[in-house]
Amino acid sequence: MINIEEFKIMKENALQNHIPIIMDDTLEKIKEILKEKSPERILEIGTAVGYSATCFAMYTGENCIIDTIELDEERAKEAIKNVKKIGVDSKINIMIGNAVDILPILNEQYDIVFIDAAKSKYSIFLEEGLRLIKNGGIILADNILYKGYVMSDYNKHKQRTAVRHLREYIKEVTENPNLETEILEVGDGLAITKVNKKS
Repeated sequence: MINIEEFKIMKENALQNHIPIIMDDTLEKIKEILKEKSPERILEIGTAVGYSATCFAMYTGENCIIDTIELDEERAKEAIKNVKKIGVDSKINIMIGNAVDILPILNEQYDIVFIDAAKSKYSIFLEEGLRLIKNGGIILADNILYKGYVMSDYNKHKQRTAVRHLREYIKEVTENPNLETEILEVGDGLAITKVNKKS
C-alpha cells in the first residue's frame, strides 16, 4: 500500500532543500511512456532522494523492478528511508557509488533507462545505456536543454563543459541510425530515444 502522505512529504522536503527532482510536466510525459510500455525493468542513473524512482514504481505494474544508482551516500541513505516509508522498497534497488564504475558491471537488460545525473557524463551513460537496453527500449535523458543554454550560443565558462557534453549527447542520439530521438521542451528538456538495435 502506497503511503501518499509520506510521498508528499518527500517532495516538499526536496523542494525546500533545493534537491533537484524531476519536474511535473516532465513526469507527466514519462508517465505516458511507462503506461504505454509497461516496463519490467527500469535503470535510473541519479537517484537523489528517491523521488523519480518512487514515481516510476507508482506508475508501473507490481512486477516492475527499478535499479537506481546514486553517487552521494547521504542522499542515497535518505532515498532508502524514503522508499521504505512510502512502501515501494520491494520494487526499488538503490546502488550507492559512481555510475561510471557501477554501470560496466551491470548485465541486466532494461526496457527503460533514465539518465538524470552529472551532465558531463551523459555520453558515458548513453554508451552504457545502449549496452544494457533491450531492443525496442527507450532511453530518457532529463535536463537535456539545460536552462536553454544547449540550443543557444551560450559560452560562459562556468557551464561550458556541461553544455558541450549535452550537445555531444544530442548529436549522438540524433545522428545514430539505430536511434530515433525526439527532444521535448518539457521541464528542462527531455530527450526520448527509441533504440532499434541492428539484427
